[in-house]
Amino acid sequence: MTDDYLIFRPDDVDLTRSPLRRGIGEPTYVLGAFNPGLARLPNGNLLLMVRVAEALREPVDGDCARAIRWTPDGYLLDRHPLHGLDIGDPRQFALKDRHPRLLGLTSLSWLLPVEISGDAREIVKVHYEKAIEPSASFMDYGVEDARISLVGGSWWMTVCGVSAERHCTAMYHSVNGLDYKLLGIVLDHQNKDMLLFEGKVGGKFMALTRPLGEVYFAYPEHSEWLGGPSINMAQSPDGLHWKPLDTPGIRARKGTSSSQRIGGGSQPVLTPAGWMMIYHGVEKHGSVGIYRSFWALLDRDDPSKILRLEDEIPLLEANPELTADIAHQMYLPTPVVFTTGVAEAGDHYIVASGEADLACRITHISKERFA
Repeated sequence: MTDDYLIFRPDDVDLTRSPLRRGIGEPTYVLGAFNPGLARLPNGNLLLMVRVAEALREPVDGDCARAIRWTPDGYLLDRHPLHGLDIGDPRQFALKDRHPRLLGLTSLSWLLPVEISGDAREIVKVHYEKAIEPSASFMDYGVEDARISLVGGSWWMTVCGVSAERHCTAMYHSVNGLDYKLLGIVLDHQNKDMLLFEGKVGGKFMALTRPLGEVYFAYPEHSEWLGGPSINMAQSPDGLHWKPLDTPGIRARKGTSSSQRIGGGSQPVLTPAGWMMIYHGVEKHGSVGIYRSFWALLDRDDPSKILRLEDEIPLLEANPELTADIAHQMYLPTPVVFTTGVAEAGDHYIVASGEADLACRITHISKERFA
């Protein structure tokens, strides 16, 4: 059985209840409500932790572009002279003649908890009072892309913190799945797509990571692997202090459509055959690339051992039919689906994804698909 639909869209966000109202009086809109972390709550319902990218209606004012920034006293607008900017991506601008590249965002992201029914077909409640917004200088340009894992009876949530200080991974913790406490930075600059396994391995926390950098080295010409961003693994005694594994994780292979980069998607869940995980692969195309979802199976006791890698036939691809009624809100030039969570539901999995960096997509996939 496969069932696909959008469960939450930009117009479902009530911006009168946005945290940005504490300082930003100018008109804003939802650039995207997407990339939701997914978790099963104690009451049986599901939680979508939706990334809300909120942008100014008029980002350019006179001869300057403006960026939103959090401060302890509220939100404010920074001004950047237009003559010093390259503006070619609707999501960001770049300062000219700077190496390494320096970027500014056209939106600021915060996280909105959306409770949905246990079968993921109805919205139960939107918890604006529990929204997660920037609360420290290392995330003063936004909190992005939550990933939630239930480990040891409590919920661990990683996010990307964006600031001029660093682009880092921070950890939140919850004892009820709805109320989260910030524990601080766990991975430093540009280590993205961190996902905790839903369960410990050998008594330790285990996680997928993806370090980014400006320089990568080529494999030998005869190698089956491509250089570039890859999925690595790390372990921790307490969920806060992480040591990378010495062995490589999942890498892009030559001859597949994941030639530009790969990265984690859903939290790995334990099955009778091993740890099942869904990840994204990006095919080089234009400035953004084409994003698809693939899956892998890792050894139960040693997840660095890859038992199965399904990197040729996509598990999920972008579906234009899903966004037909909100096509006027589309801003990306290429197809994008970005899986961000999975939950068990009897004979099938409920898979949460961001569709087109615009809305939240739910897909029901039979467990037989992973056999």
